[in-house]
Amino acid sequence: MNKNKTIIGRLESIALPDLAIDDLQVRVDTGAKTSSLHVDNLTKIVKNGKKCVKFDIHPDVHNVNSILSCTAPISDIRKIKSSNGTSEQRYVIETTAVLGKETWMIEITLTDRSDMNYLMLLGREALGKKFLVDPSKVFVNS
Repeated sequence: MNKNKTIIGRLESIALPDLAIDDLQVRVDTGAKTSSLHVDNLTKIVKNGKKCVKFDIHPDVHNVNSILSCTAPISDIRKIKSSNGTSEQRYVIETTAVLGKETWMIEITLTDRSDMNYLMLLGREALGKKFLVDPSKVFVNS
Protein backbone atom coordinates (compact mmCIF):
# COMPACT_ATOMS: atom_id res chain seq x y z
CA MET A 1 0.00 0.00 0.00
CA ASN A 2 2.71 2.52 0.89
CA LYS A 3 5.64 1.23 -1.18
CA ASN A 4 5.26 4.12 -3.65
CA LYS A 5 5.13 6.80 -0.97
CA THR A 6 8.12 8.78 0.21
CA ILE A 7 8.60 9.06 3.98
CA ILE A 8 9.12 12.63 5.15
CA GLY A 9 9.65 14.16 8.58
CA ARG A 10 7.80 16.88 10.48
CA LEU A 11 10.33 19.40 9.13
CA GLU A 12 11.62 19.31 5.57
CA SER A 13 13.46 21.51 3.12
CA ILE A 14 11.63 22.17 -0.14
CA ALA A 15 12.23 24.18 -3.29
CA LEU A 16 9.69 26.45 -4.97
CA PRO A 17 11.46 26.98 -8.31
CA ASP A 18 8.69 29.18 -9.82
CA LEU A 19 9.40 31.63 -6.97
CA ALA A 20 13.21 31.21 -7.25
CA ILE A 21 13.40 29.52 -3.84
CA ASP A 22 15.74 26.54 -3.71
CA ASP A 23 15.93 25.75 -0.01
CA LEU A 24 13.05 26.65 2.32
CA GLN A 25 12.55 24.98 5.69
CA VAL A 26 8.89 24.03 6.09
CA ARG A 27 6.81 22.52 8.85
CA VAL A 28 4.79 19.56 7.62
CA ASP A 29 1.31 19.92 9.12
CA THR A 30 -1.21 17.16 8.43
CA GLY A 31 -3.73 19.09 10.54
CA ALA A 32 -3.70 22.00 8.10
CA LYS A 33 -5.72 21.47 4.93
CA THR A 34 -3.96 24.19 2.93
CA SER A 35 -0.30 25.15 2.74
CA SER A 36 0.58 28.69 3.75
CA LEU A 37 3.59 30.92 3.14
CA HIS A 38 4.70 34.01 5.05
CA VAL A 39 4.94 37.06 2.79
CA ASP A 40 5.47 40.78 3.26
CA ASN A 41 4.27 43.75 1.17
CA LEU A 42 1.47 41.79 -0.49
CA THR A 43 -0.08 43.80 -3.33
CA LYS A 44 -2.66 42.89 -5.97
CA ILE A 45 -1.52 43.90 -9.47
CA VAL A 46 -2.47 43.29 -13.09
CA LYS A 47 0.31 41.84 -15.24
CA ASN A 48 -0.26 41.11 -18.95
CA GLY A 49 -4.01 41.36 -18.35
CA LYS A 50 -3.98 38.76 -15.54
CA LYS A 51 -4.72 39.39 -11.87
CA CYS A 52 -1.55 38.68 -9.92
CA VAL A 53 -0.03 39.26 -6.52
CA LYS A 54 3.34 40.81 -5.88
CA PHE A 55 5.04 40.01 -2.57
CA ASP A 56 8.34 39.81 -0.74
CA ILE A 57 9.63 36.74 1.04
CA HIS A 58 12.64 36.04 3.21
CA PRO A 59 13.75 32.59 2.01
CA ASP A 60 16.53 32.36 4.61
CA VAL A 61 14.98 32.49 8.08
CA HIS A 62 18.42 33.26 9.56
CA ASN A 63 18.99 36.29 7.31
CA VAL A 64 16.09 38.76 7.35
CA ASN A 65 18.05 41.11 5.07
CA SER A 66 17.75 38.55 2.26
CA ILE A 67 14.55 39.58 0.46
CA LEU A 68 13.14 38.03 -2.68
CA SER A 69 10.42 39.84 -4.65
CA CYS A 70 7.96 37.52 -6.40
CA THR A 71 4.96 37.83 -8.68
CA ALA A 72 2.42 35.05 -9.21
CA PRO A 73 -1.02 34.75 -10.81
CA ILE A 74 -3.91 34.61 -8.33
CA SER A 75 -5.61 31.22 -8.61
CA ASP A 76 -8.24 31.87 -5.92
CA ILE A 77 -9.20 33.92 -2.87
CA ARG A 78 -10.33 31.86 0.12
CA LYS A 79 -11.55 32.39 3.64
CA ILE A 80 -9.08 30.48 5.82
CA LYS A 81 -9.40 29.78 9.54
CA SER A 82 -5.98 29.98 11.18
CA SER A 83 -4.72 27.90 14.09
CA ASN A 84 -5.74 30.63 16.54
CA GLY A 85 -9.34 30.43 15.30
CA THR A 86 -9.53 33.72 13.38
CA SER A 87 -10.68 33.75 9.76
CA GLU A 88 -9.14 35.85 7.02
CA GLN A 89 -9.39 36.21 3.26
CA ARG A 90 -6.18 35.00 1.61
CA TYR A 91 -4.84 35.01 -1.91
CA VAL A 92 -4.05 31.55 -3.25
CA ILE A 93 -1.31 30.85 -5.78
CA GLU A 94 -0.32 27.65 -7.55
CA THR A 95 3.36 26.87 -7.79
CA THR A 96 5.77 24.01 -8.39
CA ALA A 97 7.18 22.29 -5.29
CA VAL A 98 10.21 20.01 -5.13
CA LEU A 99 10.83 17.71 -2.16
CA GLY A 100 13.40 14.96 -2.50
CA LYS A 101 12.78 13.28 -5.86
CA GLU A 102 9.18 14.52 -6.12
CA THR A 103 8.13 17.54 -8.20
CA TRP A 104 4.46 18.56 -8.25
CA MET A 105 2.07 21.52 -8.26
CA ILE A 106 0.70 22.82 -4.95
CA GLU A 107 -1.62 25.58 -3.81
CA ILE A 108 -0.30 28.02 -1.22
CA THR A 109 -2.16 30.73 0.67
CA LEU A 110 -0.21 33.93 1.31
CA THR A 111 -0.36 35.39 4.82
CA ASP A 112 1.55 36.97 7.69
CA ARG A 113 3.27 34.13 9.60
CA SER A 114 5.81 36.42 11.28
CA ASP A 115 4.77 35.12 14.70
CA MET A 116 5.40 31.50 13.64
CA ASN A 117 8.65 29.53 13.77
CA TYR A 118 8.56 28.47 10.12
CA LEU A 119 7.87 30.63 7.08
CA MET A 120 5.81 27.90 5.44
CA LEU A 121 3.39 25.18 6.44
CA LEU A 122 3.05 22.24 4.07
CA GLY A 123 -0.57 21.12 4.47
CA ARG A 124 -2.24 17.81 3.74
CA GLU A 125 -3.65 18.84 0.33
CA ALA A 126 -0.09 19.48 -0.87
CA LEU A 127 1.09 16.17 0.58
CA GLY A 128 -1.62 14.36 -1.37
CA LYS A 129 -0.98 10.67 -1.82
CA LYS A 130 2.78 11.11 -2.36
CA PHE A 131 4.08 11.08 1.20
CA LEU A 132 3.90 9.40 4.58
CA VAL A 133 4.83 11.63 7.53
CA ASP A 134 7.00 10.27 10.33
CA PRO A 135 6.73 12.90 13.08
CA SER A 136 9.82 11.54 14.85
CA LYS A 137 12.06 12.51 11.92
CA VAL A 138 13.29 15.83 10.46
CA PHE A 139 14.92 16.67 7.12
CA VAL A 140 14.67 13.12 5.76
CA ASN A 141 14.79 14.26 2.12
CA SER A 142 17.20 17.18 2.34
